[in-house]
Amino acid sequence: MKKITLLLLLFTGFIFSQTDAKIYDIIEAVSADRIKADVKTLTEFGTRNTFSDTISDTRGIGAARRWIKSEFDKISKTCNNCLNVFYQKDLVTKEMGRRVPHDAYVVNVVAIQKGTKYPNKYIIMSGDIDSRASNTMDFKTDAPGANDNASGMAGTIEAARVLSKYKFESSIIYVGLSGEEQGLFGGAGLAKYAKEKEWDIIGILNNDMIGNIEGVDGVIDNRTFRIFSEPVPANETERQRRMRRFYGGEVDGISRQLARYVHKTTKTYMPEMNPMMIYRLDRFGRGGHHRPFNDLGFAGIRIMEAHENYTQQHQDIRTENGIEYGDTFEHVNFPYAKKLTAVNAINLASLAWAPAAPKEVAIGGIVQASAKFKWNKVDGAKGYKIYWRDTTSPTWDHSRYVEDTEFTLKGIVIDNFFFGVAAVGENGHESVVVFPNKVFR
Repeated sequence: MKKITLLLLLFTGFIFSQTDAKIYDIIEAVSADRIKADVKTLTEFGTRNTFSDTISDTRGIGAARRWIKSEFDKISKTCNNCLNVFYQKDLVTKEMGRRVPHDAYVVNVVAIQKGTKYPNKYIIMSGDIDSRASNTMDFKTDAPGANDNASGMAGTIEAARVLSKYKFESSIIYVGLSGEEQGLFGGAGLAKYAKEKEWDIIGILNNDMIGNIEGVDGVIDNRTFRIFSEPVPANETERQRRMRRFYGGEVDGISRQLARYVHKTTKTYMPEMNPMMIYRLDRFGRGGHHRPFNDLGFAGIRIMEAHENYTQQHQDIRTENGIEYGDTFEHVNFPYAKKLTAVNAINLASLAWAPAAPKEVAIGGIVQASAKFKWNKVDGAKGYKIYWRDTTSPTWDHSRYVEDTEFTLKGIVIDNFFFGVAAVGENGHESVVVFPNKVFR
């Protein structure tokens, strides 16, 4: 009997250590050529400044967003209308920011692929529609915005093409956001819309510049990328802040857990890539479209290239002192954009195939030689993984699979590690790890 039990435990561990072949299929299906064609189309609208022409069919933000919507509509037709495609808009006025030259609607293009089991749970991939010249207020000068951010927008469209061929338990949103360069207006509008609609958001993967491999510092690197995430939610309560002081969690907020998830999934399925977890909300003193979601308490991260070239960002097209300025098509590396699009696609798929994360995770074991855990039962979960790591480690390095909703890690001293729990589905896909939010004795 003991031998049978041991074999069953080994077999269970074997099942939940395996990879999913469909994830490799998704990686292979992403096309650099399609991303290239989409970036080319987006650059040919001249400028996509948020306040540029909305009437023309060939120039300006209006033509660009109509083309993006038409691409989502085409994708939907090929998957039996599996995408709900629509515009979401908000009026922005001059009083709302110094980068607003005149009142205008900021219009996002949204495509929702509804989940079969948890339709109100959403994982989001975003790119930015808009571009800018050297002067943010200049909405007439050509601003092709090839890398910033036609690359992220093209990657989002390509992820929709690939993932629309599959069915998922949770919903996936592919979205083009506007108004990023003028003050993150598109993200703020969609985040507010999500809050009003009571969407249960797993997280947003904001893609802003995923096509440059040669930095202004001269480094050329086609494998490394950055994952920016804030440490704790911006809207945490005073009670949560006090708990952190005594129980830890300074680097374990929901956005940081999403970043760790992307890191782990990438290292599992795309080991040739080098994801860098950057422990800050965004680049120094700068912002991206995940931030408005963070502001409302949603998990959100920024995925982008590791080495930026500032001569190709926010610049009028020109040659000055022998340096070519401008964010033009020829500077985008499409095999690299394909890789980062694949990074997004496999994480969208993994999260959308996974059960929900536990809502409540309680931890105990103070002044004891073992760490104890209790958590709520998750619908659709086959089992759970208890994760732990050294307090100085950026990643979850150890795990134990169990099928109950409480467990004791014997011999693991609670003082010396950080812990978390993830739900595991029948298919082996895991939720994001949840850091303990309750304490028991």
